[in-house]
Amino acid sequence: MDTDTAAEIPVDGLSFEDALKELERIVGRLESGHATLDESIRLYERGDALRARCAERLDAAQARIEAIRLDAEGRPAGTRPFAAA
Repeated sequence: MDTDTAAEIPVDGLSFEDALKELERIVGRLESGHATLDESIRLYERGDALRARCAERLDAAQARIEAIRLDAEGRPAGTRPFAAA
Protein backbone atom coordinates (compact mmCIF):
# COMPACT_ATOMS: atom_id res chain seq x y z
CA MET A 1 0.00 0.00 0.00
CA ASP A 2 1.71 3.22 -1.08
CA THR A 3 1.58 6.43 0.94
CA ASP A 4 -0.86 8.35 -1.27
CA THR A 5 -3.25 5.44 -1.73
CA ALA A 6 -3.24 4.57 1.99
CA ALA A 7 -4.46 8.02 3.03
CA GLU A 8 -7.39 7.78 0.59
CA ILE A 9 -8.77 4.53 2.04
CA PRO A 10 -11.35 5.15 4.78
CA VAL A 11 -10.07 3.89 8.13
CA ASP A 12 -13.22 1.79 8.60
CA GLY A 13 -12.34 -0.12 5.42
CA LEU A 14 -8.90 -1.24 6.62
CA SER A 15 -8.07 -4.60 8.12
CA PHE A 16 -6.30 -4.58 11.47
CA GLU A 17 -3.03 -5.48 9.77
CA ASP A 18 -3.27 -2.71 7.16
CA ALA A 19 -4.28 -0.13 9.78
CA LEU A 20 -1.34 -1.11 11.97
CA LYS A 21 1.14 -0.94 9.06
CA GLU A 22 -0.10 2.51 8.09
CA LEU A 23 0.03 3.67 11.71
CA GLU A 24 3.65 2.49 11.97
CA ARG A 25 4.49 4.39 8.76
CA ILE A 26 2.86 7.55 10.14
CA VAL A 27 4.74 7.30 13.44
CA GLY A 28 7.99 6.90 11.53
CA ARG A 29 7.24 9.95 9.39
CA LEU A 30 6.35 12.04 12.45
CA GLU A 31 9.44 10.90 14.36
CA SER A 32 11.70 11.73 11.41
CA GLY A 33 10.98 15.43 11.85
CA HIS A 34 10.77 15.94 8.09
CA ALA A 35 7.02 16.63 7.91
CA THR A 36 5.74 20.17 7.65
CA LEU A 37 3.43 21.46 10.35
CA ASP A 38 0.34 20.99 8.17
CA GLU A 39 1.43 17.49 7.16
CA SER A 40 2.18 16.62 10.80
CA ILE A 41 -1.31 17.69 11.85
CA ARG A 42 -2.89 15.67 9.03
CA LEU A 43 -0.75 12.65 9.87
CA TYR A 44 -1.55 12.94 13.58
CA GLU A 45 -5.31 13.03 12.85
CA ARG A 46 -5.07 10.02 10.53
CA GLY A 47 -2.89 8.19 13.06
CA ASP A 48 -5.39 8.81 15.84
CA ALA A 49 -8.19 7.37 13.70
CA LEU A 50 -6.02 4.35 12.86
CA ARG A 51 -5.16 3.83 16.55
CA ALA A 52 -8.86 3.87 17.41
CA ARG A 53 -9.59 1.38 14.60
CA CYS A 54 -6.90 -1.00 15.84
CA ALA A 55 -8.18 -0.77 19.43
CA GLU A 56 -11.73 -1.39 18.23
CA ARG A 57 -10.68 -4.48 16.27
CA LEU A 58 -8.67 -5.85 19.21
CA ASP A 59 -11.59 -5.31 21.61
CA ALA A 60 -13.95 -7.10 19.22
CA ALA A 61 -11.54 -10.01 18.87
CA GLN A 62 -11.17 -10.32 22.63
CA ALA A 63 -14.95 -10.30 23.11
CA ARG A 64 -15.28 -13.09 20.57
CA ILE A 65 -12.67 -15.18 22.36
CA GLU A 66 -14.17 -15.13 25.85
CA ALA A 67 -16.91 -13.62 27.95
CA ILE A 68 -16.82 -13.33 31.73
CA ARG A 69 -19.33 -15.40 33.66
CA LEU A 70 -20.82 -13.79 36.76
CA ASP A 71 -22.19 -15.56 39.84
CA ALA A 72 -25.54 -14.74 41.49
CA GLU A 73 -23.98 -11.75 43.30
CA GLY A 74 -22.49 -10.35 40.09
CA ARG A 75 -18.91 -11.36 40.90
CA PRO A 76 -16.66 -12.82 38.19
CA ALA A 77 -16.89 -16.63 38.35
CA GLY A 78 -14.76 -17.60 35.37
CA THR A 79 -14.92 -17.30 31.63
CA ARG A 80 -16.74 -19.05 28.85
CA PRO A 81 -16.32 -18.92 25.08
CA PHE A 82 -18.12 -16.02 23.50
CA ALA A 83 -21.19 -17.18 21.58
CA ALA A 84 -21.88 -14.95 18.61
CA ALA A 85 -25.57 -14.27 18.18
